[in-house]
Amino acid sequence: MNLLHSTKPILRRKQRDIYCQEYQSLVSLYLKIAGKTLYSGLYSCLDQVFIIWGLIVAAIFVTAQFLPISWTTQAIVWSILTLAGTLSMMILTHFWVKQQQLNWILYLWVMLMVSGVILTDCSIFLGWGWLLIHLSHLWLGLCSLGYIITALGLSSRALLLVGLGHLLGIFSLPYVMGWEFLATAGIMVVSLLVLAETQWDHS
Repeated sequence: MNLLHSTKPILRRKQRDIYCQEYQSLVSLYLKIAGKTLYSGLYSCLDQVFIIWGLIVAAIFVTAQFLPISWTTQAIVWSILTLAGTLSMMILTHFWVKQQQLNWILYLWVMLMVSGVILTDCSIFLGWGWLLIHLSHLWLGLCSLGYIITALGLSSRALLLVGLGHLLGIFSLPYVMGWEFLATAGIMVVSLLVLAETQWDHS
C-alpha cells in the first residue's frame, strides 16, 4: 500500500511555496498588536473546510452536553448547521477535487453527512431510543469511515491516523459516561484543527 511506504512527513509546518502551487483560494490570516505579528496562518480550501466543521462540531456537541435545550430544537439546529457545513464544503472544495479528479471523495463526505443527519433526526423524531443514546458513536463512526476511505484515496497516513483515532474514540466512550458529547467534540475538533494548521501528507 503506497501510504505505508511514503517518505513524506506525516505532518509538518506549512510550506508557503508548495501551498501556493497546489491550492487555489488561499486565505492569509495575520494577528498583529503594536506592530508585532503574534500569529500568521495560510489556509487552503481544505483548511477552511476543516475550520468550518470544527466550529460546527463544537457548537453542536458542546450545546448537547451543557445546555438544557429540547432534543427537537437541537435536532433542527443540528440539521441546519450540518447541511450548511456540507454546502460550504462543496463550494470551497469543488475546484480542487475537480482538478485532482477526486470528486468521489467529496460525494463520499456529502453522503456520510446527509446520512448522519437523517439517522440523527430519525432517532429524535421517531423515538429510536437505542440510536439516540449512541449519537456520539454514530458520528465518530461516520467520520472514521470517511477519514479512512479518504486516506486510502489520497495515500495519506495522517488521515488514516485520524480515522483510527476516531475509531478508538468510540471504544473510549464507555469510560466517560455522562460526558460522551464533550469527549466526541474534543476528538473531532482537535483532529480538524490539527489538519487545518499543518501540512499533512497526501499523494
